[in-house]
Amino acid sequence: MNPGIQHKLQNLPLLPGVYLYKNDKGKVIYVGKARILRNRVKSYFTGGPDGRAQYEALVESIDDLEVIITETEVEALILEANLIKRYRPKFNVFFRDDKFFPFLKVTKEPYPRAFLTRKVLKDGSEYHGPFTEVGQVRRLIKIFKGAFQIRNCNLDITPDSSTKHKVCLDYHIGLCGGPCEGLVNAEDYRHNVRRLLSLVKGNVSVVVKELKGDMNRASVELRFEEAAVYRDRLKVVEEFAARQTIIFPDNVDRDVFGLAREDDDGCVALIKVREGRVQGREHFYLKGSSIKTEDEIISSFIKQYYYSSDFVPRELFLPVEPEDKELLIVWLRDKRNGAVEMCTPKRGNKIKLLRLAAVNAELLLGEKRRETESRDRIPHSLKALQESLDLPNAPRTIEAFDISNISGTFPVASMVFFRDGKPVKSQYRRFNIKTVEGVNDFAMMAEAVKRRYSRLLKEEKELPDLILVDGGKGQLSAAFASIRDLGITDLPIIGLAKRLEEVYTPFDSMPYNLPKTSSALRLLQRIRDEAHRFAIVHHRTRRERSGFKSTLDSIPGVGEMRKKILLKHFGSIKRIASASADELSSIDGIDKRTVQAIRTYFLNYAEHSK
Repeated sequence: MNPGIQHKLQNLPLLPGVYLYKNDKGKVIYVGKARILRNRVKSYFTGGPDGRAQYEALVESIDDLEVIITETEVEALILEANLIKRYRPKFNVFFRDDKFFPFLKVTKEPYPRAFLTRKVLKDGSEYHGPFTEVGQVRRLIKIFKGAFQIRNCNLDITPDSSTKHKVCLDYHIGLCGGPCEGLVNAEDYRHNVRRLLSLVKGNVSVVVKELKGDMNRASVELRFEEAAVYRDRLKVVEEFAARQTIIFPDNVDRDVFGLAREDDDGCVALIKVREGRVQGREHFYLKGSSIKTEDEIISSFIKQYYYSSDFVPRELFLPVEPEDKELLIVWLRDKRNGAVEMCTPKRGNKIKLLRLAAVNAELLLGEKRRETESRDRIPHSLKALQESLDLPNAPRTIEAFDISNISGTFPVASMVFFRDGKPVKSQYRRFNIKTVEGVNDFAMMAEAVKRRYSRLLKEEKELPDLILVDGGKGQLSAAFASIRDLGITDLPIIGLAKRLEEVYTPFDSMPYNLPKTSSALRLLQRIRDEAHRFAIVHHRTRRERSGFKSTLDSIPGVGEMRKKILLKHFGSIKRIASASADELSSIDGIDKRTVQAIRTYFLNYAEHSK
């Protein structure tokens, strides 16, 4: 540890604040908040690994630290969000490309303009957003700018400039009220801009109520042409509202969050419900999600998103409760100037909407991955596998082996072939085990592997980039010994054990535990499961070809006489298989040892048939 850090640790205050970790180049690599700075910061250097991926890498990279004291924990939370946005630290979760999201800008002019922009300037204008679904917002603005006759021009219009400008085509076709010639009241114009903003934010009912009131008043006062204008605007707004799905009858504004992650990447899908209607979806790609748990990711996202957003809804539906839920609620209530609730729905329409958000997040993350893979050509999962296992190259070709038998009978092995993460069924191979007698999965695995690669060497064919065997240390050791006997020393080989999904390598006594969200682990599971399926299919085929009565012939201690007794008593193989130990013991001529052999055989049969 850097001596300078040790000195700083001894003098940390017992106060709330924010801490910044820096690497040896002075770059900020992590930002966090704490209720008590001394306790939180010291925990990184006094405790062991906390189980999170990349945790040790973070601690090893820390060369210096800086703390900023705040008056309250809420202030620390706000400052943390601001600093993450500013520094984009390597070990924090942050929006991968949020700096490109546009805002709706309303200029500070007598007759304001409203348009999307990606530059936020300190020019007195109002900025609303950010918006990730740019196309949807752009269409919305286009529709309602015309309906409310908000100008598109860049003219410098003031109340006394009506003699300097002439109306353009937009005025003549009814898309602009003509403020350039003073044909619309400035106050009425600004009120229409406010209505546009209300619609963009999803507050449809407020605008509908106002338009109906304006239309009725104009009609009562015999201003029929003006009433017709309000009627047309009302029709546009109501048609827009009719296209939105009603979810809840309580008209509460909600944000519904769905989270998906894989390796270091993640995606949050945000479904906006305004006044009981689904207004739209936004999504944000995340970087640095592997170091965080789900509740930490949700907490970090909420801070960054609502720090930039101009609107906080009444309710937030979350997949998990954030680690600092109460603190976030205090901050959001202050920002909203009203009540805010967070919940994780368990039933009804609420849980359906939460699941919908999760499905959207998975879909979007998958699309992003496919885009990346189409550029890189090598699937991301293979790169992740190379990195996780420290392989010299990405394993573009993988061959996987599995064994299937019932108490040593009809033993077979399967080999499946995957190229770039996809199965190539024309390269699949089946093996009838010939040299092994009895129950010995290790020896069966050794035979299959030896036969496969002795043939490839003999035919001078290319070896795969990686061998995967279904099983733990025993199966792996047997397979490794086979390829070593053939003189193959530089071919990576691993085992994947089913029970805990642990990855074994020949030279490590302890297994690798890849994160459950790892795309590398998912790929290995998919290949292993395909090898298992292929082995089961071949085993069943071989067993069925051997004939009906050979099933009983395969059970130790069951000869012709006992076979006749069993079939006469039960009538079928199926009933024998489902018989209990007591039922079998009650038959004359069937001793306890034979009962045990029959039960063991059919239990293994059922297990291998799954």
